[in-house]
Amino acid sequence: MFATFGVGEVLLSLLWFFLIFIWIMLLLQVFMDIFRSHDMSGGMKALWIIALILLPYLGVFIYLIVRGPKMAEHNMARAKAQDEAARTYIQSVAGPASAADELHRLAELKDRGVIDDAEFQRLKAKVIA
Repeated sequence: MFATFGVGEVLLSLLWFFLIFIWIMLLLQVFMDIFRSHDMSGGMKALWIIALILLPYLGVFIYLIVRGPKMAEHNMARAKAQDEAARTYIQSVAGPASAADELHRLAELKDRGVIDDAEFQRLKAKVIA
């Protein structure tokens, strides 16, 4: 069977495989966006799910046309939140970069009135030591 399978058929099979793979990934992205959307009501989510089940190709294309910009906004907001969480975690684990950074942070806290002068002097001595 494989002996009669020419180069053209192999390339065509690969093309179909990748198209099906892309379609499945796109369908999963749309489903995830529907379930993660906080700006849609439950009824609207149910209607989109029904539309995707009954008319999968047309439903996905209509969803991308109608909700594509919102889908991009949701992805950007999620990426920013993940980036901020990672930065916060890294900074909490790594601590301040230098004593100068820590002194600057303490001076800002003092200027905002979060800590008083005595507390500032105590923490400053701790950082310098």
